Amino acid sequence: MTVELVPGNTLITATPQEGRELAITMARKTIGAMQPDAEVRQVLRPGYATSADSLTAAGHVVAVEFATIAAANNYWRGDSV
Repeated sequence: MTVELVPGNTLITATPQEGRELAITMARKTIGAMQPDAEVRQVLRPGYATSADSLTAAGHVVAVEFATIAAANNYWRGDSV
């Protein structure tokens, strides 16, 4: 079974807000692809949901995804540094 890791098969978004939402979705899909058993994820969730280190690491994953999306969007059409 193939997991759709990039919804809509594109990184192009209209706004930074949409890009951020896409980054969160992609991060969640990545976790789902690495651990496809939903029951196992449910068992693990309480451990990382209350861990500052785990939440910080999850935030980092989203930030990396967002940086990739921003680059694909040319920092939202010419606003790049």
